[in-house]
Amino acid sequence: MALKQEQDLADANQLSREAYIDERMRSHNRFYKDIYNLLYTINDFTIATWFLVGSVFFYFEPLKVWGVTLFVLGSFQLMIKPTIRLVHEIKARRYYGEEYDELTNQS
Repeated sequence: MALKQEQDLADANQLSREAYIDERMRSHNRFYKDIYNLLYTINDFTIATWFLVGSVFFYFEPLKVWGVTLFVLGSFQLMIKPTIRLVHEIKARRYYGEEYDELTNQS
């Protein structure tokens, strides 16, 4: 662990804050990417479910209102897709920015 911290400190001393963050984002821990990819995939499946069930409901007159409701719900969830990616990007960049600040304050 100490070797990793020494390497991070050396990187921080050689790079600007933005360059350090960009470099760390390129080698971002696969674990965190996997969590967000899982959320993204679950969201895609639920969107598909809402639109599929809503389409079937349109075949039956008494269920048309529910079909429209599911379409609206699916459309709303389409807005969630880029939000998941954006939240991940912002959180990771903030984390690496704080890491850079801590490393440069140590030296």
